[in-house]
Amino acid sequence: MKIQLNFIENKGLCTFAIMNLLRKLLLPLVPLYYLGAFFNKKLYDWGLKASKSFDLPVITVGNLSVGGTGKSPMVAYITSLLHKDINVATLSRGYKRKSKGFQLVTSKSTALEVGDEPLQFKLNFPKVTVAVDADRKNGIDKLINSNTDIEVVLLDDAFQHRKVKAGLQILLTAYGNLYSNDLLLPTGDLREPRSAANRADVIVVTKCSQEISVKEMSAISKSLKPKNNQKIFFSYIAYANQVFGSTSTEDLKDYLGQRFTLITGIANPKPLVAFLRKNKGDFNHISFPDHHNFTDKELERIAKEDRILTTEKDFMRLCNIISLKNKLVYLPIRCAFIEKGKDFDGIIQSYVKNKTS
Repeated sequence: MKIQLNFIENKGLCTFAIMNLLRKLLLPLVPLYYLGAFFNKKLYDWGLKASKSFDLPVITVGNLSVGGTGKSPMVAYITSLLHKDINVATLSRGYKRKSKGFQLVTSKSTALEVGDEPLQFKLNFPKVTVAVDADRKNGIDKLINSNTDIEVVLLDDAFQHRKVKAGLQILLTAYGNLYSNDLLLPTGDLREPRSAANRADVIVVTKCSQEISVKEMSAISKSLKPKNNQKIFFSYIAYANQVFGSTSTEDLKDYLGQRFTLITGIANPKPLVAFLRKNKGDFNHISFPDHHNFTDKELERIAKEDRILTTEKDFMRLCNIISLKNKLVYLPIRCAFIEKGKDFDGIIQSYVKNKTS
């Protein structure tokens, strides 16, 4: 089995190297991508493409780059901040779901029907209205028509969806992969030019080390070059001290005391891997692409492992597999701020209060 796992990891590294080379060869196409993104932006700026405003507060959480910047933990953070005092709805695309159009998420939904992250939102916040729709404008209209009690809508991964004119836009950029140091697709990871960051009201540098220095935060702020009206915050991933299965809970320290296999289908598993190694975990790591829909052959191979740790998002796609139920657990995470977390909360709360009063 160890030979097989090493083969999987080596194959993944080889594929990454080939893809990285191909992206560099596509550098001449970057100006064309830039022109397309630039003119699309101008069509909205000139009013030739319409952006719809809504009477209720709409908060967008998104990024400029493809890949993981911690959008879901941020949406969960804001949901947790607001949902006890106000009726919140979250709206996502429902990436890689099998269904189409607008769908309300229930506790009985599956990840294949609605996507792993929306299902995770619903299970963590049962009283919150959760929906999916690739067309965010249509999704908000449907939410309002189906539930007149909704007071605020959180849009997950919708910074580029300018059909909706959000009242508060939160832009995330991951520590170690700042948009200020990146290039446009197809060579880099940016969906839009760096100047698109000017639309943001708040910029959050995510996945920082808890030990990040004031000097380094200052250097990052200078690199991002925020406008005078933009606020910058720094956050990190906080891991739970327990792991959870379908019917069991175990202290993380005890779980890490025995060898296990880590299964991830997320954009950037490096912080999780580093955390587990820092805490002396003894494990093999099998990495899949973000939001990966596991094949029968892959599930059969995974089921041969005795103890399996995964992310909460991946757990949504794996927990109903009978062969994994008694051996599969996940480690929850949450977003936490390095400093000035109360200032961030205040921005969210003030916007919602002013919009609803």
